[in-house]
Amino acid sequence: MAESDPKIAKARCPGPSYTDMLKADTRPAPDYLLTESNLPLTNEPLSTQAYVSPAFKADEDEKMWPNVWQFAAREEDFPEPGDTVVYEIGDKSFLLVRQRDYSIRAFYNACLHRGRKLRTECGPATQLRCPFHGFTWNNDGSLKEIPGDWDFEHLQSKDMSLPELRVECWQGFVLITENHDLPSFREWIGPGVEHFDNWRLEECHTAAWVGKVIPANWKVVAEAFMEAWHSIVTHPQILGFTADANTRYDLYGDHMNRAITASAALSPHLKGKDQQYVIESLAKFTGGAGDARSRRGGIEATQELHGFDADDPWLARKLLAKGNREAFQAQNGHDYSRYTDSEMLDNFTYNVFPNWSPWGGMAPNIVYRWRPWHDTDNCLMEVRILIRTPVGEKAPKSQPMRLVPEGEPFAAASDLIGAALAGVFDQDMANLPHVQTGMKASKTQRLELGAYQESRIRHFQNTLQKYLSGTLPAKK
Repeated sequence: MAESDPKIAKARCPGPSYTDMLKADTRPAPDYLLTESNLPLTNEPLSTQAYVSPAFKADEDEKMWPNVWQFAAREEDFPEPGDTVVYEIGDKSFLLVRQRDYSIRAFYNACLHRGRKLRTECGPATQLRCPFHGFTWNNDGSLKEIPGDWDFEHLQSKDMSLPELRVECWQGFVLITENHDLPSFREWIGPGVEHFDNWRLEECHTAAWVGKVIPANWKVVAEAFMEAWHSIVTHPQILGFTADANTRYDLYGDHMNRAITASAALSPHLKGKDQQYVIESLAKFTGGAGDARSRRGGIEATQELHGFDADDPWLARKLLAKGNREAFQAQNGHDYSRYTDSEMLDNFTYNVFPNWSPWGGMAPNIVYRWRPWHDTDNCLMEVRILIRTPVGEKAPKSQPMRLVPEGEPFAAASDLIGAALAGVFDQDMANLPHVQTGMKASKTQRLELGAYQESRIRHFQNTLQKYLSGTLPAKK
C-alpha cells in the first residue's frame, strides 16, 4: 500500500494495552474509556514549511484563526460585572466584558475613532474609554460619548457600537469566534466533547497559571504534547510510574483527539520491577506531595495493602486511586466513589483544535494553551492547573498569569506548578528551540511520523490543511 493511501494503524507496543488496564479496574470502565476511535491516515511526510514559513503563518492568520472557536478565558478570570479580559492572538486583540446580568460579551479591542486599543490590561471597568481622545462606550458595547461631538455630526446616523464576536461557555471555558456562521461550540467539536460531561470542569477553578515564551513555532510546542513516546529519552525519571509506550491515541472528527497515558503503571521499557517499585518511583518524583501540583492526594512508599492482593499486577494503580479518592473528597467534599481508577490517576490529554488541551478525568486538571507570539519562531505556552471548588463554596477569582521571565526556566514557577511538573516542562523546552532551528537546517525539509504514536500530530495537521484549503470551516 502506498504512503498516500489512508489506513488505520494496527501496530501497538508489545505488552499489556491500556484496555487491559481498564479491565483490571476496581470499577467498571465506561464506554467513553473503553471504546477506541481511529481514523484512516496516510504516512506521507509533513513539510517543515508549516513551522518555519512566514507565508504559511500568514495563511493561518487569514484562513484559520478567524474561523475557529478559541479558548479566550476561564469564567473565574472575570467573575463580576464590569470585569474584563484582554485576549490576544497574533496581531488580533479582543476585549471580553462581564455584563450586569453575568453574561459575557466580546468586542474587537480597538477604538472606532483612531484605532487605539481600548484596554491593554485585564481588570474592572465601569466603561470602555479610549485613553487617546476619550471616545467612550458602555460595557455592553453601545456608544456612550464622543468628546467634541460638534465635529462628528457625520457619525450621528452611523452605528458606532463596538463590533462583537460570538461567545459561548463550556465547562467553565469562555470560547470566542469571529465567524458568526460557525456551528455551536459543541456541534463544531463533534464526537468526544460529551466525555467532559462526566468530569464537569465547570466545578473547577484555576489554582495556578504560568506562561513562558518559547523560541519555537506554536505547532512545534503543541505537538510535543501530542505523544508520550519521547518520554524514554526526554523524561526518563517518569518511566517507573508512567506507561508511556502503552498510551492509547484516539481521533475524533476534525477538532478533537485524545491520548490516555496510564499512571501508577510501569513503562514497558523497564523490566523486572515490582509494584512497590512503581509506588516508590512516584513518591520519589513528587516528593510525597499531596496537592494540585502533583495531581495526587499524597504518596507514600507504604507496604499497607488495604485489602488488595499483594501479587496483583496492578496493585499500585488500585492503592493510589483509593488514596486519591479519599484525599480529594477530604479536601473539597465532592464524591469520587463512582469514578474509575483510571479517572483518578491517568493523563487524559485531549487536544481541541487548534491550540489548547484540557485534561479530562477527576484528578486536578492541567490545561495547556499555545499562542503564536509575534512571529513564526516564537510562541507563548500557558499552563493552568484546575482544582475542584469545595462543595458549597464560590470559586475564587483567578490570579493573573505569571509570565516566566525571558531566559529563566519553568522551574522559576515551581511554587505554583511544583518542581516535578516544572522539571518535565524544562526537559521538553531543552528540545523545542532546537527542533525549530533544526527544521530550518533540514536538507529534506520533511518530517517522517510514526503511524500510531504520532497519529494525533497528523490528525491535527490534516485539519489545519482543511482550513487553509477552504474545505473548512463548516457552516451552521
